[in-house]
Amino acid sequence: MKNIKAIIFDAYGTLFDVNSAAEKCKDKIGNKWEGFSNYWRNTQLEYTWLRSLMKRHKDFWQITEDSLDKSMKVYSIDYSMKNELLDLYKILSPFKEVPQVIKSLKEKDLKLAILSNGTPSLLNQLVKSNNLENIFDDLFSIEQVGVYKPDSKVYDMPIKKYQIQKNEVAFLSANTWDVSGGGNYGFNSIWVNRNNSIFDNLDYKPTLEIKNLNDLLPNIESN
Repeated sequence: MKNIKAIIFDAYGTLFDVNSAAEKCKDKIGNKWEGFSNYWRNTQLEYTWLRSLMKRHKDFWQITEDSLDKSMKVYSIDYSMKNELLDLYKILSPFKEVPQVIKSLKEKDLKLAILSNGTPSLLNQLVKSNNLENIFDDLFSIEQVGVYKPDSKVYDMPIKKYQIQKNEVAFLSANTWDVSGGGNYGFNSIWVNRNNSIFDNLDYKPTLEIKNLNDLLPNIESN
């Protein structure tokens, strides 16, 4: 990709491992921890889409808690673990290659930002807890526009801030619906396919498919 001026990352599932909270409690949860974690994540996303459609907005932290409540009931998780799981969600671990790749990209003449459903406080805590607070130029939260991805108003934010063209953005997400949302908006959308998944049929084919962020560096050319 040529003439890229900004690299925009999704946070949850792309830079940070959403399963790491439950994984850190797997001794208490047992071997159902992964199924429970996936259910929590899928319910969380479902609630963002449904609340956007119903126009009954709650912020991402409230949705994370609501979806955890349901998931703990479905998987019969001891309710005394709720606060521990929520605290761990605030400091999710990055995927192992993320810190070094992000720091290498920082050396290029590019804007680096996160564009996320997370609240500003969640995003700030997430990058700070992983020693990445001085890397990103911006942490764009959907709270600025009051609607969740994949609404186009979300993808508008970096374009308006940086005064650049849509095709000058490389947008990375591990979530196929988010890749399609950004791509249909006009970004060069890159799918971070960490789990050898199948891409959804949402009228978009990714500009690039990579297994992890290490594959990004050779494919980015700035002005």
